[in-house]
Amino acid sequence: MDKGKLILFPVGIGAESLDCSLPLTNMQLLTTCRTFIVEEVRTARRFLKHAVYPHPIDDTTFLILNEHTPTESIGHYLDAALQGQNIGLLSEAGLPCIADPGALATRMAHHMGIEVVPLVGPSSLMLALMASGMNGQNFAFNGYLPIDRSKRAVSIRHFEERMLRDKQTQIFIEAPYRNNQLLDALCTTLRSSTLICVAADLTLPTQTIITLSTSQWAKRRKEVNLHKRNTVFLIGQ
Repeated sequence: MDKGKLILFPVGIGAESLDCSLPLTNMQLLTTCRTFIVEEVRTARRFLKHAVYPHPIDDTTFLILNEHTPTESIGHYLDAALQGQNIGLLSEAGLPCIADPGALATRMAHHMGIEVVPLVGPSSLMLALMASGMNGQNFAFNGYLPIDRSKRAVSIRHFEERMLRDKQTQIFIEAPYRNNQLLDALCTTLRSSTLICVAADLTLPTQTIITLSTSQWAKRRKEVNLHKRNTVFLIGQ
């Protein structure tokens, strides 16, 4: 029996219409899957409904894979693929396996000889980099910075040194309710000439993308409120 495939389905990052960010082919491939590995069932069900998934959602199998899932508990997650059925891997938003726990299932698929199929879709990290005006030839995604103020300042200075030494754009994200604190920390820690890009609410009508030097941000900081807005931060030259 031929094995099924593990298909990596991107999810919209905010656009009101999926037509704006996801190809029709993705929607067609959704119909071949009756089992999905997801980070959270509620948002997965919402996405499938929005994508006009043709099968009864109540009869669809959802397997949870997030930061709380014990690694030893996912050994059976790809059983359907071993039986010839396709399995979908859904991100919460954006691309699966990028700042997303799905990489564990993908690595397991490679180990089991199951074909992995990545699909085209939006990435807030890449959209922000594209629009920032910073170096897109050499960049690094660093995830979240420490919450502790002193440790966060040390990290910011470390990544600024890397940016200056290697001419490498540095990319960060933060919990939406701590965005303003991170921007304040960047403005008070970085050198005056370092560029800071803030990319918030990407693909939404409220989208905001601003690149300024640290010294320029000091003059405009009060104009931008990032509280509870999905935001990507970049620093560069």
